[in-house]
Amino acid sequence: MKRPVAVSQLLATLFSGTPAENRLKEGAIWEVWNSAVGAQIASRAKPVAIRSGVLTIVVSSPPWLQQLNFMKSQIREKLNEAIGEELVKDIFLKAGTLRNDPDAAVKKPLPPKKPRPLTPEELETVAKATEELTDQELRKTLAALYTLHLSNQKD
Repeated sequence: MKRPVAVSQLLATLFSGTPAENRLKEGAIWEVWNSAVGAQIASRAKPVAIRSGVLTIVVSSPPWLQQLNFMKSQIREKLNEAIGEELVKDIFLKAGTLRNDPDAAVKKPLPPKKPRPLTPEELETVAKATEELTDQELRKTLAALYTLHLSNQKD
């Protein structure tokens, strides 16, 4: 038996001469993206699609969109060099949201809401809902959960 072959090589051989061959080559863009464009750009822009040689890139903010617009030809050249052939003919940039976006506003968690006291009717509802439970620990736990739920409801 010959030495093991990488799956990528098997797929390249399998799809050789078919339209899927080019799609497989285009997939390399995502593999080389971070190293080709560098960490700073890669953290603020991500490739999302390629069609007929036009690479679509989502950019995290308008200032970065403008900056990358000036760098399109450099990015295209670096990507094609990293891939080893000219797959990217043009780049289309669009604003969007990235996962783990460093420019996204950090939202502060809301302060915990103080539970309101239950009305006598609500206390009675909790008691009736748990009265048939014979296990005391289970009854207390469910009553506490139900009480918390009701106390967080709007008045």
